[in-house]
Amino acid sequence: MGIINDTFMLKGDCARRLYDEVRELPIIDYHCHLSPKQIAEDYKFKNATDLFLGGDHYKWRQMRTAGIDERYITGDGDDREKFARFAEMMPYLIGNPIYHWTHLELKRYFDIDEPLSPESCERIWNRCNELLATDEYSARNLILRSRVEALCTTDDPADTLEYHEALADFECRVLPTFRPDKLVEIGKDTFLPYIESVGITTYEGLCAWVKERIEYFASHGCRLSDHSLEKVPYAEGDAAAVFARRVSGEAISEGEADIFRTEIMKLLAKEYAAHGWCMQLHIGALRNNNKRMFERLGADVGFDSMNDFLIAEPLSALLNSFAYEGNLPKTILYTLNPIHNYVLGTMIGNFQDGSIAGKVQFGSGWWFNDQRDGMEAQMRALANLGMLSKFVGMLTDSRSFVSYTRHEYFRRILCSLIGKWVDEGEYPADMETLTKIVKDICYYNAKRYFGF
Repeated sequence: MGIINDTFMLKGDCARRLYDEVRELPIIDYHCHLSPKQIAEDYKFKNATDLFLGGDHYKWRQMRTAGIDERYITGDGDDREKFARFAEMMPYLIGNPIYHWTHLELKRYFDIDEPLSPESCERIWNRCNELLATDEYSARNLILRSRVEALCTTDDPADTLEYHEALADFECRVLPTFRPDKLVEIGKDTFLPYIESVGITTYEGLCAWVKERIEYFASHGCRLSDHSLEKVPYAEGDAAAVFARRVSGEAISEGEADIFRTEIMKLLAKEYAAHGWCMQLHIGALRNNNKRMFERLGADVGFDSMNDFLIAEPLSALLNSFAYEGNLPKTILYTLNPIHNYVLGTMIGNFQDGSIAGKVQFGSGWWFNDQRDGMEAQMRALANLGMLSKFVGMLTDSRSFVSYTRHEYFRRILCSLIGKWVDEGEYPADMETLTKIVKDICYYNAKRYFGF
């Protein structure tokens, strides 16, 4: 038998009682990377490799570590052989969250209890493929099976949102998220081709285009924006002059790039606040570290890691510049490097204004931190420095249609953490209040905060 059972990760009676209260709650996935095209077209997965390994750079990264050739990861290897290599690696992932995630996926979607291994691979491959051949395992039905009430994809400002329009009658609300990194990051090679592709030639034109696209996204139900900040910018100066120099082909300094980034972020924050959106700032990824593999495979394939730059002063200055003008939107701050947990845990308290409970949030353990230690560290920091009870909880941040089991994983970790505090006499066994707290964190806080 496998490890996924009623007491999995739940330590003590209080933890188990609390988890019983949240196990069936719907999911609000306010940040993911699912393909709206696949949802709109109700994609049917070819086989277990397509479902479990397609686009999942978390798993690809460990397969490389296990010594598996790229042909059987992102290459042209046979799908059956790719799954076999994945199964071959699985027993050696002790302590890695992928071991738990994979077996939660097998249990919840396919009712498979036995561990994935070379010995069980053939049986599991056949059983999964048998079920994937049915209509019940299409993209939309996997979402509904997961009890997802609303999900927010990640979309470029220039996107037509045609697939979101096609999903207007789907039982789960599929809404776009405004992700303007390509127009913010003026120093990157992608900047000039991007603005040329959308017909922008002047700074004034850029500002007008941004406002028009935000209105367009808002008309399609958008509630959130998302920014990946490899560094936190803050500098004052003439952004229009910097833009003009960049489009004329002149080189600009990093300081000049920060002037532009800062002013564009101010413009965006003002528009987000006016529309009642939430602004997400994902801070601290060091991307595309392996140039050889980037040139071979492109971005987002498992060659990213944590950065370690200082963030407190520029982040404070940036948020303060929004707040001073009355333009600070609802904001979620995520750190990829947990050394910044206490920076963000204290920073959020600087900009609460009493208008919305938990207006500025310390976001869930993200990417390399969405495992037990990372989640607990984030929640402990939030509890120590702020109000864990106002936390908007977990998100998938995933391209996988079976990653919704990560919400179960989070809920079990949350209930175990709180249950431990109760069992050790640090909080009374007031089950009415405790139940409200865990239900709010797992579902109701997000529902209220984002207006779903």
